[in-house]
Amino acid sequence: MADRPQDAASAVALATVEVTHDIGLHARPSVVFTRLAKSFPCAIGVEVNGDGVWLNGKSIVKIMGARIRKGFVLSIRAEGAAAAEAVAALRTLVERNFDEEKSHARSA
Repeated sequence: MADRPQDAASAVALATVEVTHDIGLHARPSVVFTRLAKSFPCAIGVEVNGDGVWLNGKSIVKIMGARIRKGFVLSIRAEGAAAAEAVAALRTLVERNFDEEKSHARSA
């Protein structure tokens, strides 16, 4: 039997990234993370510090409930269509500190 090319529905991607945001995944970063995760058609899981428990990366309740802090290591896994793109985008978001460097204060 000949090898079949892997189809997009069975694609799996995985990456690890350290959280460097000073406060970790508090409400705003958790919303940004899950909103981005939901924009992809694949299933997304997040493991915290290699604990073996995979959380639904599209669930704000699961992500906020994990109490992810600075220095924690996230493993991000996606399975299905656009898996590689999803993992890359989420890893980059964490590396950019969830775009929180932008000032949220009013200008004088």
